[in-house]
Amino acid sequence: MNILRTPDERFNTILNFRYTPCFTETLNGYEYVRMHYIDEGPRNAKYTFLCLHGQPTWCYLYRKMIPIFLNAGYRVVAPDYFGFGRSDKPVEDEVYTFDFHRNSIIEFINHLQLKNIILVVQDWGGLIGLTLPMEMPDTFSKLILMNTALGTGEGVPSPGFKAFRGWVNKTPDMDVGRLMLRGAPILTPEEMRAYDAPFPDITYKAGIRRFPNLFPTTYDAPGAEISRRARDWFQKEWSGESFMAVGMQDPVLGPSVMRNLRAIIPGCPKPLRLKEAGHFVQEWGDVVAIKALETFNL
Repeated sequence: MNILRTPDERFNTILNFRYTPCFTETLNGYEYVRMHYIDEGPRNAKYTFLCLHGQPTWCYLYRKMIPIFLNAGYRVVAPDYFGFGRSDKPVEDEVYTFDFHRNSIIEFINHLQLKNIILVVQDWGGLIGLTLPMEMPDTFSKLILMNTALGTGEGVPSPGFKAFRGWVNKTPDMDVGRLMLRGAPILTPEEMRAYDAPFPDITYKAGIRRFPNLFPTTYDAPGAEISRRARDWFQKEWSGESFMAVGMQDPVLGPSVMRNLRAIIPGCPKPLRLKEAGHFVQEWGDVVAIKALETFNL
């Protein structure tokens, strides 16, 4: 397998994200690739915030939320999916499947022996992450949900999603910084460069190209059956607390999608609606983190 590793110097000038990079090459079944993550805060903290990013981002996306969780005394763990951030990047598009990503996060949780997880998700962080609690129900305690969904393969994909998927398929060498700016106009040029950093050229971008095409849009698509089981499990078994924030300007996974997700999660309270926020809700993450801690009385 042809695998690329983004040079470390690409990340040396990134501002406001000076966390110690951690790496593992020992995930069961993934010994041929190195995963990057940050792991901050006390290991014996009551809760661990597990922050899962989506497409085309990396754990840098959580830079406004991480300090707030740390200052409250908790542990924060934020990995980069393979193909993203500082993790290794298989070159062939076909390597990236729903199960490839999902199983890697399961192995990552097992590798770090994480407990009392508060799962923090957005975009593909939720499409993958929300299928995990049913596999290890004693491991997850609470949910923080931002503009995401479960890919059950039912219903008709939104026009916004179809348009985005079509654009990605026509733009294999997408400009990640400019894409981020479309969803978060508040970004500075320095922040745009931080999102560009993992991808020196088109050969590093297979992972970010693949995600839109992995979304389960048919009943028998890979990941759809697992997602339906997760939906049913939440409706019947979940008793943990949850918090939801909605970026109201998101045309892909915006208010209507989040209403549907809220209906799945028992006891999910009325969401925090962020009128100015688009798809990348974490760019308004300081507000989200503070409100989530208040909701959970943490």
